[in-house]
Amino acid sequence: MSQTAIKTPKTLHLKLVLLGDASVGKSCLVVRFSKDEFHEYQEPTIGAAFMTQSVNVDDDYTVKFEIWDTAGQERYRSLAPMYYRGAAAAIVVYDITNVETFQGAKSWISELQNINNNDIVVALVGNKYDLESSRTVDSETARNYAKEKGILSFETSAKTGYNVQELFEEIARKLPNTKKLDSNSMSTENNGKTGGFQLFRSDRRGGGNCFSNGCSSN
Repeated sequence: MSQTAIKTPKTLHLKLVLLGDASVGKSCLVVRFSKDEFHEYQEPTIGAAFMTQSVNVDDDYTVKFEIWDTAGQERYRSLAPMYYRGAAAAIVVYDITNVETFQGAKSWISELQNINNNDIVVALVGNKYDLESSRTVDSETARNYAKEKGILSFETSAKTGYNVQELFEEIARKLPNTKKLDSNSMSTENNGKTGGFQLFRSDRRGGGNCFSNGCSSN
């Protein structure tokens, strides 16, 4: 009696970094993606926070993101290279209600493209889509900029969950096209979609409000 071999899904371990100005909602996007939750109060990140989360791609393989959520305050910007060095993907976030953060995102993208090679997958993400009525960054302007730079473009809402899962899934699909699937990056883990979040350093000096200053606002 023959037995059908059970195919063990491959897991691709890749580093992903989130960049962007303070209060654009980077941490809230990570929490929404990893836990499908939105916290009204989110303290600002100092240094970086680290977590892992997996995405299954067409039942063929799993991408296990090793995510570094970096601090957005200007005084921590000099630390960013240590976190995005060696990243396979980067999500650069801006707030659609704050045009200055869009200019900041452009600066981050220029920095990434000047330092990293063309293998990195970059996504420009306009967060706080739930505040469409307060928009100051035109969506077509952002899309055209992303097209010019050859990067992905998304708009999301960490508050409602709009487009968050789709963002990470699209990045997962793009990654194998730019990174060789070899024995150094692949394993035979079957971790599903569970993920953990580890905050290395958080700001205890002020009560950062994820609702008004981070993920969304009144």
